[in-house]
Amino acid sequence: MRLHGNAALSLNKRRRLARRVLEEGWTLTQAAAAAEVSVRTARKWVGRYAAEGEAGLVDRSSRPRRCPAATPEERVQLIALLRRGTRMTGAEIAEALAMPLKTVQGILTRIGLGKRWRLDHARVVRYERSRPGELVHVDVKKLGRIAGGAGHRMTGRKHYNPTRGPRGAVKRTVGWEFCHVAIDDYSRLAYVEVLDDERALTAIGFLRRALAFFATHGVRVERVMTDNGSAYVSVAHAIACRALAIKHLRTRPRRPQTNGKACVLAWAVPSDQAARLPAPVV
Repeated sequence: MRLHGNAALSLNKRRRLARRVLEEGWTLTQAAAAAEVSVRTARKWVGRYAAEGEAGLVDRSSRPRRCPAATPEERVQLIALLRRGTRMTGAEIAEALAMPLKTVQGILTRIGLGKRWRLDHARVVRYERSRPGELVHVDVKKLGRIAGGAGHRMTGRKHYNPTRGPRGAVKRTVGWEFCHVAIDDYSRLAYVEVLDDERALTAIGFLRRALAFFATHGVRVERVMTDNGSAYVSVAHAIACRALAIKHLRTRPRRPQTNGKACVLAWAVPSDQAARLPAPVV
């Protein structure tokens, strides 16, 4: 429940005040004094509770039911059309429509056109390719490897995992698992492998196996889109894409709108085998 910032009574106090008057036989003056509010306020909450029950104890909007002086909706649409179509300033629109400048500026702010630079912002356009294989999204998800059963949050025991053994030899830490994902943009056909690293040679091998997987389903891959990871910007990966006769596209830096379709659902896949997911993945 959202109360007014200066409300003197909470929902429970309003209910207690109303029940004291309606059920326990208190007078309005006594109930108002006990709640430390005026008799007028007590009468309001008692009347609402008697007429509407619990719903009547909620704050109502203070907006008037009618506003005859409000600008008609047709005039608001005309102001928005002039702003978008001709990029007129608020003063120019006010002069053209013979309206007060303050009214025009208020309307532009309310409809989100108060700043003209907002008109130049590039809108995010959702896209989808027209046929399978026209574009395949490839990405890597880095997941922490779980060893020795459940962690300390479940067992209550903290695990000590030193990086060096008793003779100074470097011990292998728990480490990471790298889920390589390839998803067709049109059909959402997905191929996932859990590998040991995300180096260029590993990414190239995964790409070859992913293309073979899509080929078994009758999908010929034409383009591959990746981020700007070190494995994908390497010369070896570029040579492999050229040898496989596929075009390699990379997302713009700091532009998440063009990335993210390769959402990884591979944390439930066993780490000792590759995961092939022919079902659609969203």
